[in-house]
Amino acid sequence: MALWHLLLNWASTLLLLLLSLLFVAFLGFCAYIKYKHMKYDHIPGPPRDSFFFGHSPTFFKIMEGDGIVYEKFLEWSETYGPVYRINLLHYVILGVSCPDATKEILMSSKYTKDEFIANRLSNLFGQRFLGNGLVTARDHEQWYKQRRIMDPAFSSLYLRGLMGTFNERAEKLMEKLSDEADNKGNVKMLPLVNCVTLDVIAKAAFGVDLDLLNTSSPFPKAIETCLKGMVYSIRDAFFQFNLKNRPFIKEVREACRLLRRTGAQWIHDRKTAIQNGDDVPKDILTQIIKTAGKEENTTKEDEEFMLDNFVAFFIAGQETTANLIAFCIMSLGRHPDILERYILIQKEVDDVIGMKMDLSYDDLGKLTYLTQVLKETLRIYPTAPGTSRDIIKDMVINGIRIPGGCIALFSSYASGRMDKFFKDPLTFDPERFHPDAPKPYYCYYPFALGPRACLGKNFAQMEAKVVMAKLLQRFDFTLIPGQTFDLVDTGSLRPKSGVLCSIRHRKHSQ
Repeated sequence: MALWHLLLNWASTLLLLLLSLLFVAFLGFCAYIKYKHMKYDHIPGPPRDSFFFGHSPTFFKIMEGDGIVYEKFLEWSETYGPVYRINLLHYVILGVSCPDATKEILMSSKYTKDEFIANRLSNLFGQRFLGNGLVTARDHEQWYKQRRIMDPAFSSLYLRGLMGTFNERAEKLMEKLSDEADNKGNVKMLPLVNCVTLDVIAKAAFGVDLDLLNTSSPFPKAIETCLKGMVYSIRDAFFQFNLKNRPFIKEVREACRLLRRTGAQWIHDRKTAIQNGDDVPKDILTQIIKTAGKEENTTKEDEEFMLDNFVAFFIAGQETTANLIAFCIMSLGRHPDILERYILIQKEVDDVIGMKMDLSYDDLGKLTYLTQVLKETLRIYPTAPGTSRDIIKDMVINGIRIPGGCIALFSSYASGRMDKFFKDPLTFDPERFHPDAPKPYYCYYPFALGPRACLGKNFAQMEAKVVMAKLLQRFDFTLIPGQTFDLVDTGSLRPKSGVLCSIRHRKHSQ
């Protein structure tokens, strides 16, 4: 009995000590948050929703209402100026729309990807996602080695060789749309272009025929699930601790495993074929493997990085290009005053490619007005609407002293819709990007800027041009009345309606 009382006293003392330590730790954390507030409160910004959570409740409300976080960034940029403060727990994020600061930070390699976002993208709820690939690598030497391996596969010379794949996969979409036009049917364009862009990625990059317009595949669902998981992981620090989210978290982990397992198998099979001297496709994967083989001191970790980049390219290359095409169709058909531009772009397509089935690389360079249309689409609807960097050392932005130890957030969505950069910013006007028009000064960056700019930029633009040119060559399309033009935020932006169109054969192509 005495022993029991002694153990009970010890347990009570230990529990009291533990609670005291937790209380002291909590007070210490609160003091640290207060220190952060004092350190950055000279920077303008919206009032915090709470001392502890900062502006997190604002973001939770937006997400619960299926809103667009980037609209809030636009509002704050216009209200508080070219640099404003956001508080999330002990993190301080600065929204930056100052062109000079955008140039200084994004064009330099000394400002690394911010640690918070990189960690959240590296692993999704404990499952490796993008790992330490090009998107998330923070160590410059590690990133540079990977970029050195990847660059040759995305050179203009190499991309020329992929025109056959771009044409072939786009033709499958045209066949599908021709059937719909024969039946005078209505189509939802986003799911169709999603299938095509994923087909292009699989074939052009990895030599795999998916034929998603005619067969089912688990990949589209897995990609969508990973993107949703990515958004919740970044914007809700407590998401994984809510028991009701456990089934979804399990889905996200399984989707990550599917993509990585598939990538590992495709990479292994291709390496084996190359080693055996077999004929292999002259695609992006072959080029990357051969370039990697020339590197000295290749490690097992480098192979894991290759898999990280497979997942990133498989997801980003498909999702963003599909959304760009869908937004372009939506933009051309949305307003009656666009009709003149619609006729103009069709005339350019007729003049450049006529009735040709296959577009050449040189044809794409002549489609200058289509290029302007795609650029204007990305200004209003940037499919990758933001990027961020760590600010390690003190600096000055627009005359405001910025202490080191914070994150700089750059929103191409916000800057692209600000009237101080673009007159009548919500008006769709491709003439803004006429070759003779003044170029936007570091306020337009749908593919980011500088050394960490999107590696697949040219790939995406070529693919979008081929699909849009073929579409305009053969069909007339009008938007179905009554549909919404709202956006969905899945990390990237996509049209909520899916872009419902009535599609008909153009008279000259019958």
